[in-house]
Amino acid sequence: MDGTELPMLLTSVPGPRSRARVDVLARHECPAITARRVRRAAALGTADDDPIVWDTALGAVVQDVDGNRFVDLTSAFAVNFLGHRHPSVVQAAKAQSDRLLHAMGDAWPDDTRIRLLERLASLAPSGLEVAILGLSGSDAIEVCVKTALLATGRRGVLTFEGGYHGLALGAVALQQYSPAFTEPFRGIVHPEVHALPWGCPPEQVAETVRTKGSGLVLVEPIQGRGGVRTPPSGWHAGIAAASRTEGALFAFDEIYTGFGRTGVWFAGTTEGVIPDLLCVGKSLAGGFPLSACLGSRAVMNAWGSSSGEAIHTQTFLGHPVGCAAALAVLDQLEHGPWVALAAENGARYASDLTARGWTVRGRGLMLGIEHPKSLALTRALLRRGFLTLPAGAKAEVLGITPPVTLADAQWLAFVEALDASIQEVG
Repeated sequence: MDGTELPMLLTSVPGPRSRARVDVLARHECPAITARRVRRAAALGTADDDPIVWDTALGAVVQDVDGNRFVDLTSAFAVNFLGHRHPSVVQAAKAQSDRLLHAMGDAWPDDTRIRLLERLASLAPSGLEVAILGLSGSDAIEVCVKTALLATGRRGVLTFEGGYHGLALGAVALQQYSPAFTEPFRGIVHPEVHALPWGCPPEQVAETVRTKGSGLVLVEPIQGRGGVRTPPSGWHAGIAAASRTEGALFAFDEIYTGFGRTGVWFAGTTEGVIPDLLCVGKSLAGGFPLSACLGSRAVMNAWGSSSGEAIHTQTFLGHPVGCAAALAVLDQLEHGPWVALAAENGARYASDLTARGWTVRGRGLMLGIEHPKSLALTRALLRRGFLTLPAGAKAEVLGITPPVTLADAQWLAFVEALDASIQEVG
């Protein structure tokens, strides 16, 4: 396997080994985590809605425990922009593991973390030179919210309909994608979150910040889980100006869009907008858990200096292996063709889909195909050997976020499978 293969299905999907392993999973994992079909009796037969169980992956190809090969059009939640197991990432992680596997966060840093922070400052939008590292997108969002409170003295946060910013307790109230994520915890989540319609007039943002006392306006440059929605032209510039005029910080959540996914380093900069805070993650470390919230020195100085115990830290802060992997990813993005290729291939893919009569959203390698039965469509595509995900609050969009290493033959095969799947689901 070199990562450019076409699908190869040896069994039904899911296969018998996947179904058997999911039976074990169902006994030991909280039932709220992995979606699976509940088997009430043997008469129900095979569980066609069970997930496949991954075994290995390379480039754009995933192989399950039954030996079936799939082309991954998700990049594993948009993490593997450079493809699964990119050799430079693997090499960097192995080399770091041979030297230092774990350091001590805020107590004793290692040099890999220092080099990564320096590198992020050199590549981020101008002036965003100070960061706090985390392990997940939610970590970065929590830093963002805390920083805004410290810098402005205001507790309120303004977000937008359809937005998704993670599910950690400190971040879950910010998401406007689904009330099901927030309602069970309503009594203990952030009490002062206000939401406005996506694409609303900047004047409405200014009024809400002023009347609600918001210290932070947080927005995705392109909504991912919310349906691959791009904003009206000039909207980011307008709401950034409105936020700052009323004394709030303006932040981009680029956890999904950052580091080349949309054909530019950071999607929010396409209109020349530089935020006060920038949240990144997902593809930053090529498959290793790592995130960051970056800000200007003036804003981040609101945290003050450490008095011996950091007021925001964690055991695995700046984990050496993740930092080494991230440095390898940044090397590839800075010196390789990948960001420009994402723009080129994304435009070609969108043209291919539009030519077949489908309505396409997004930019670069963050695309969405409008379809009212996208959940059924993902299952039909899975049975043809392609991994995709639904998006949008009503699953009205089929999300396409392939690795930039996707081969032309894999793309063409996907388009044919999509055509057949759409005919199947109606």
